[in-house]
Order: sequence, then structure tokens, then C-alpha cells
Amino acid sequence: MANVILLEDEPILLEELTEFLVDQGHSVTATSSLEAFTAAFRPSIHQVAVLDRGLPDGDGMDLVLRMRRDGLELGVIVLTARGGTLDKVHGLHSGADYYIPKTSDLAELAATIEALARRMHFDEPPRWILQSAPRQLTPPGAYPIQLSAQDFTVLKTLAQGGEVVHREAIVKALGANWLDYDQRRLDTQMTRLRRKVQEACGQELPVSTIRSVGFSFRAPVDVRL
Repeated sequence: MANVILLEDEPILLEELTEFLVDQGHSVTATSSLEAFTAAFRPSIHQVAVLDRGLPDGDGMDLVLRMRRDGLELGVIVLTARGGTLDKVHGLHSGADYYIPKTSDLAELAATIEALARRMHFDEPPRWILQSAPRQLTPPGAYPIQLSAQDFTVLKTLAQGGEVVHREAIVKALGANWLDYDQRRLDTQMTRLRRKVQEACGQELPVSTIRSVGFSFRAPVDVRL
């Protein structure tokens, strides 16, 4: 089942959709405007967005465009009265995964969310993404976090080093001499990295300290060089 954020400005339909999705086993955050959606949306929690287009404070497609531009990988379903072919083509080109007319049966919405769940592997452990161009770390469902060259080197060494990465391997990757290196610098950097991730997205950096040995990146991570 999915964590769904719903955006619909018609109160009766919003209530009906919320009850239906909860009955289907989903966790639902219900909102009725772009402003309310923006305030309630949590990239680290919500996996699917079900959006209307004609809203009191704008067009839901503008929201889709912004989320895609920010690199968010959640599933997006546009559920709207604008069901014409040109509207649908525009919606799909703008970043929607599915574009469903409001005249459709609710069973189609349920099946669409299930299809998204299969394609996006909601039941699998969430993956972190570390990439070099630009240097950034993307937590599951969250915005990318920009990294310094040193931060990137440390995280790449951890991500590619296996279950436990020894301190010496990290120091050498940084281009420093192991015998002359003050290991307190490495501990300070790791503390700063953990704080940076926590402040940026509210998630814990999944790096464990193995006392007197090294560190372990304990979550699935994709490295894109």
C-alpha cells in the first residue's frame, strides 16, 4: 500500500476519494489547495500524489512541473475534469505518470495506484542516490542535497566499500597520509554530514560507526558517476 497525498478542491469529492483510498489500505493526506498541498507534502513520506488541475489558487500541473524540476520521483496521477486528448497529452508531457478523467470509475484509480506501486517498488527498501554531476546525495523521496568534493569522496568510499569500510581506506581516498592524519577530523566530518542530511530532509544518514574500525553505509545506495 502507498502513502498518498490527495489534492482536490471539491469538499464532497475530497471526502469520497479519501474514504475510498483509506478503504483500499492506503495512508492518505487530504488537501484542497496548492498552498495546503505545499504545506503538507513530505517528500520522505508521500509516494503518490493524486492531483486535480482546476484549483482555487492555480493549476495542479504547475505543481507537477515544479516537483519534476526538483527531481522528486514520487508517482503522480492527475485526476481532473479536463479529460480531452490535448489536455491528457500536455499532462503526460509535463510529468504526470497517469492522467485520469473524473468521469472514470474509482476502480481505475485504485488499479492505477497499484500499477505505480509495482513499477516504483514501494515495498522494497528505499534507495539513496549518490551522484557526481552535480555532486549530490538524494535521500529516498526527498530533494537532492548538494555535497562538497570531500563529502562526496567520503560517501562514495562508503557506498562502494562493502559492509564495513575501514578508516584507513577513507583517509587514503581523501588523498591524505594515514600515519599523519588526525582521525578526529574524520569523526567531525561524519558528524557534520549527519547533521546536514537531518536538517535538509528530516531523515537520518544511514551510516553507522564501527568503533575503532570504520563506518558502514547500511541502506541500499545507487552510485552514479
